[in-house]
Amino acid sequence: MSLLIPVVLSGGSGTRLWPLSRRHRPKQFQKVIGTGTMLAQTLDRLSHLETATVIVANIGQVPHLLGELGVNQSAKIVAEPVGRNTAPAVAAAALLARPEDILVVMPADHHINRPTAFLESLERALAAAAAGHLVTFGVVPVKPETGYGYIVPKSGGGATALPIERFVEKPGREEATSLIASGALWNSGMFVFPVGILLEEMERLAPEVLTAVRAAVGSAEMTEFGSVLGPEFGAAPAVSIDTAVMEQTTRAVVVPLAAEWNDIGSWETLWELGDKDPDQNVIIGSAVAVDSRGSYIRSDGPLVAVAGIEDLVVVATPDAVLVTRRLAAQDVKKLVERLGEDYL
Repeated sequence: MSLLIPVVLSGGSGTRLWPLSRRHRPKQFQKVIGTGTMLAQTLDRLSHLETATVIVANIGQVPHLLGELGVNQSAKIVAEPVGRNTAPAVAAAALLARPEDILVVMPADHHINRPTAFLESLERALAAAAAGHLVTFGVVPVKPETGYGYIVPKSGGGATALPIERFVEKPGREEATSLIASGALWNSGMFVFPVGILLEEMERLAPEVLTAVRAAVGSAEMTEFGSVLGPEFGAAPAVSIDTAVMEQTTRAVVVPLAAEWNDIGSWETLWELGDKDPDQNVIIGSAVAVDSRGSYIRSDGPLVAVAGIEDLVVVATPDAVLVTRRLAAQDVKKLVERLGEDYL
């Protein structure tokens, strides 16, 4: 009998939400929207599945994970000695499962505002996986977002799981608009994988990944929280599961998802989702605004006072302050690349 195994990928650093999200405590461990951390919300979304959640994370995140999960946690942690992107992480989860099992894979740092709609799409994805497909979720777009990848389904597919024509990586606004008009979906980075079929395709399409991860699983150190993968993991190519498998396989399908999904990838997104005052400002923490409009103002440190600003992001932590145009929030990643290690 197969098991449904929820797999949460928690290795990301969330640099576009600097200075709140840091390498030592990235956004999935932060309360950026809603009442709990993003990781807690993700785990709750998967809590109805029948087996313990597997969390794949960098070894440096384990203390935060243990603090988040508590002493009575049932999740199993698979610790990576070094980050190698999502294909090796997914391969590790698959190799630790049985061929007949099915993985439900999702990042730890996404937000879904309509969980019931997600569960309905998950049921369709599970049916497609049981029929032998590698399944991804394609979010029905609400605007021409340039920070997301896109999935173009083939025409003539079924109503619930569509064959995939191609993937498009972060197009410009004009191309994104055209893609949406043609029926393209946002690439959510969430998947449902039959383990045996996934490993077959990885053996065929990404053998270097599978060889390194298989060795790392074989030499893994068992601990009270789960396992620490062996040093061979570092030899795996740093490649996404989309690039390694989904863009090459003929067994991939996409299930449309209309659940108000967002990957919370920028301060602009948090402004869009946040509770706004009459001047369309989102104000969080020790902050005050006068004669200001359309801005995201947050302080987890000293008092932040702004006057006469418009469409800005102002974020303060105890050791750093970010000021940027709201619509330039995607450029925060470039800024982080120029900062020294002390601020990462």
